[in-house]
Amino acid sequence: MNNTEQIEQFWQEYLRVHPEAGDHYVAWAFGDSPEMADELLDLVLRGIKTGTSSNYAMYELEGGTPPRVGDQAILLNGLGQPKAVILTTKVDILPFNEVGEEFAFTEGEGDRTLDYWRAVHEDFFSREAEFWNVAFDTGIMVLCENFKVVYSPSHSL
Repeated sequence: MNNTEQIEQFWQEYLRVHPEAGDHYVAWAFGDSPEMADELLDLVLRGIKTGTSSNYAMYELEGGTPPRVGDQAILLNGLGQPKAVILTTKVDILPFNEVGEEFAFTEGEGDRTLDYWRAVHEDFFSREAEFWNVAFDTGIMVLCENFKVVYSPSHSL
């Protein structure tokens, strides 16, 4: 079974538990490497990570749709295998330099401080900007998303 089939089967299993969920979902992994995907997914599965952020401009560059409250997503591990379904509970779009301590804490990474969040996300967003040949600055708009896990049949990566 390939990853696309695994994802669809996972969604069908989720629908058996939550038939009200409908048929709209996206599937994605955190970060820009299999290792980062697994590390951040582990934080989600342990209940530590309940927030994630993205460079808002990337949705247009990549042709994606920004998440909205009520959206559902399948989280993938570093191998592209489905492991959990999350429900978006809050979305804010604000400049990088205005992201606050409270949101940084929900990201669950490192020591959970704003200083840590800024350091790792400046690095990540800079790599992403370089890939697209655009500039990073601390005024870029960041989409800050909070979510809750609504389905995770096993807590293994």
